[in-house]
Amino acid sequence: MLFQRIAIVGFGLIGSSLARAIRRGGLAQEIVCIDRAQAVCDRVMALGLADMATVDAALGVLDCDLVVLCVPVGAYKNVIAALASGLKPGCIVSDVGSVKQAVIDAVLPQLPADVHFVPAHPISGTEHSGPDAGFAELFEGRWCIITPLPETDIRAMEKIVALWEAIGAKAEIMDARRHDLVLGITSHLPHLIAYTIVGTASDLETHTKDDVIKFSAGGFRDFTRIAASDPVMWRDVFLNNREAVLEILQRFNEDLTNLQRAIRYGDGDTLESLFTRTREIRRGVIQAKQEVPPAKKA
Repeated sequence: MLFQRIAIVGFGLIGSSLARAIRRGGLAQEIVCIDRAQAVCDRVMALGLADMATVDAALGVLDCDLVVLCVPVGAYKNVIAALASGLKPGCIVSDVGSVKQAVIDAVLPQLPADVHFVPAHPISGTEHSGPDAGFAELFEGRWCIITPLPETDIRAMEKIVALWEAIGAKAEIMDARRHDLVLGITSHLPHLIAYTIVGTASDLETHTKDDVIKFSAGGFRDFTRIAASDPVMWRDVFLNNREAVLEILQRFNEDLTNLQRAIRYGDGDTLESLFTRTREIRRGVIQAKQEVPPAKKA
């Protein structure tokens, strides 16, 4: 048992999966659900995911050893303002947001000096949301990037690493700004492209759009899965990681222009060279065992 009392703020896919994994592993004596919606709190208790559920953030974090923010990153500032007064000295605050530097900037100034902040990002998810969508196996074999600050207490960081490793994730320590750049290319840009491509399809005239949906091949089908992700979460990701996303998007636009030129002028050598190089990336993803989304076990 790593913690006596853990509060999870926000019981969507990640929050509810984290609660299930903690419960399965016996990693906490007590789990508290904090969610702004009473209906979600009621559902969490009906599912047995928490020992207590409340819409009162300050009440929910009382006597907690760990508080994990599992809400869209744009809500962090208001959430911390609501719960900060209830944090006990020595409590660890962490999160699961896919943006890190903006999170640090929003959270750290509002925390009491005697509370530890250890930002984290489990790289795992599905297109589903809500407390019923979660499952304990979501993080198994997936990376969780920890982005401590220079002044982060080493014991607090070690406890967060131990938590994620205990539920099956692989922990990696990384600088926050590097995290945001890396995730800008591996996660944020692909989502932006998926939203754009599916948006283009939705703008087609009705009969063409119907055929696109009917005859969707693997490529477009995969884009629709990505584009079905939580719109509020991804709105906040792009707004809070804008510098890294814009930098990567500029590089992508330059590469796309080169590809467009090769197609226009029939430059088959350039196309084949690109396609050959990119196959190696796919092989690397497969070797890293990151090629399939996590699946709920029967």
